[in-house]
Amino acid sequence: MPGRRDEVLDAAVRVLGTKGLRGLTYQAVDRTAGAPAGTTSNHFRSHDLLVTGVVAHLETLDARDWRHFAATAPAGDPEALTQALARVVGHMLGPARHRTAARYALALEGIARPAVREAMSRARTSMIELTSAWLAELGSPAPLDHCTILFDYLDGFLFHQLATAHTPADPEPGIRALLGAFLASPAQS
Repeated sequence: MPGRRDEVLDAAVRVLGTKGLRGLTYQAVDRTAGAPAGTTSNHFRSHDLLVTGVVAHLETLDARDWRHFAATAPAGDPEALTQALARVVGHMLGPARHRTAARYALALEGIARPAVREAMSRARTSMIELTSAWLAELGSPAPLDHCTILFDYLDGFLFHQLATAHTPADPEPGIRALLGAFLASPAQS
């Protein structure tokens, strides 16, 4: 059962993903969490600490989701990994859409705020390291490099679908093409 701090962070992610950074106020988070006034400020004494907490919370939630979907892909099966990654994208554009929107709001905020950029960069690096292990199992000669490229594709796909697309698109063909290229490529120097 999540504690009050996690409830506050879940609410903060929802507020950020639906109202943007300007809407991320203590009052909005307290209301969304169904918590008494002042609860958010008791856990996060400044807006910067709240934002940093949201970044860390997103990282935790994302890692949990990636592990869940990865568990559905038998080791050593590129097609199963392709399908698992496509399911992750579907989740990020469906039930976790607000989290995806919150992540992009934070990424844009990171342009002006180095602390946010650094925290977002650490979270991305953590996810790349987690996912690159799958690519290494599949025989990628450069799993970290390949995973970075894969994440760049997925980030672009997610952003386009979230921000501009009127018709949902299927990420599977792009994921399949990338994995095919990575697993057929020689080691990079």
